[in-house]
Amino acid sequence: MDFAFDAHTEELRARLLAFMDEFVHPAEQVAHEQRARLASPWENPPVVEELKAEARRQGLWNLFLPDAEHGAGLTNLQYAPLAEITGRSPQLAPTATNCAAPDTGNMEVLAQFGDERQKKQWLQPLLAGEIRSAFAMTEPEVASSDATNITTHIERDGDEYVITGRKWYISGAMHPDCAVFIVMGKTDPDGADIRRQQSMVLVPRDTPGVTVERAMQVFGYEDHYHGGHAEVVFDHARVPVANLIGEEGGGFAIAQARLGPGRIHHCMRLIGMAERAIELMCRRAVSRTAFGKALAQQGVVQNWIADARVQVEQLRLLVLKTAWLMDTVGNRGAHTEIQAIKIATPRAVVAILDRAIQLYGAGGVSQDFPLAELYAGARTLMLADGPDEVHQRSLARRELKKYL
Repeated sequence: MDFAFDAHTEELRARLLAFMDEFVHPAEQVAHEQRARLASPWENPPVVEELKAEARRQGLWNLFLPDAEHGAGLTNLQYAPLAEITGRSPQLAPTATNCAAPDTGNMEVLAQFGDERQKKQWLQPLLAGEIRSAFAMTEPEVASSDATNITTHIERDGDEYVITGRKWYISGAMHPDCAVFIVMGKTDPDGADIRRQQSMVLVPRDTPGVTVERAMQVFGYEDHYHGGHAEVVFDHARVPVANLIGEEGGGFAIAQARLGPGRIHHCMRLIGMAERAIELMCRRAVSRTAFGKALAQQGVVQNWIADARVQVEQLRLLVLKTAWLMDTVGNRGAHTEIQAIKIATPRAVVAILDRAIQLYGAGGVSQDFPLAELYAGARTLMLADGPDEVHQRSLARRELKKYL
């Protein structure tokens, strides 16, 4: 078995690592300071725009899209180590390289299912980093872990669709550059097939009847860099029928196609977050003394670091296997592995970050170090793109089916 990355991947890794060291990591503190002086907390600090321009100049742009017409043309296996690197600075690096959710998933949907007009109007500006977008599926009044529960109505009225419903934790919606929502709702709420009741439509943010009501916090954070997580009301918002993505009743299938790559991208970046945590743990352990010896000499600290290294190596191999399967046999063929990484990776990274926070003491939960914010992001991923329990249920059923 050959575990080496190909030459193109290695070349991109070297360039991306240099970009991170020279531009991204030094910009982290600058971005925090600039944000404090902005008129709106949702605007990009000037340094973020500088990073985007530099990444594009270096060709480190749209790395996530396997379609060479629109993106870098990389396979999942080639992209995995690059996404891991950006995960070391999840607030800046994905945005700097135009590889940040939810725009990535929305671009994938438009590239795969959008018509030519939709691609020209929305995909091209997203690919250029000129606008941002949001994906509106989750609702506060139903268990959205089961997407068939959603209650937002998309009713046809002549040449228009009328959208009525309430969504929340809609990532990116607070960003001033967010220009469009992909909204999932029911066009056929009484249809016999519960997975053919849903459709997706493009809703420009400035559409009358669309109200971004408030920003939702995540463990007290508002995730300014990714445009926040908003509660959004659609009150008889009207859009042309031409804004339908794909066909009526195709929304559930499109969502499944969108979530597969989204899940593995999150896991790739999570491994980078874990690597950042291990680095911070080691730096802290060799620089602090307690009870007469360096923390690095304390047995419990050594155990934490050793266990973290073992977990990261295991997870990386599973993610790479999953990426390889997605490339070779497709998302359906990689179904078990996609679910496995979605269950295992956030859990393990949360545990690693928790130990890192413990090692830093009060500093670990403060704004002076990135650990608390990384923890909030990693813990949220045990819910995003389907909670752990949904994946466990599906995975167990698949295993049990072999014996029935």
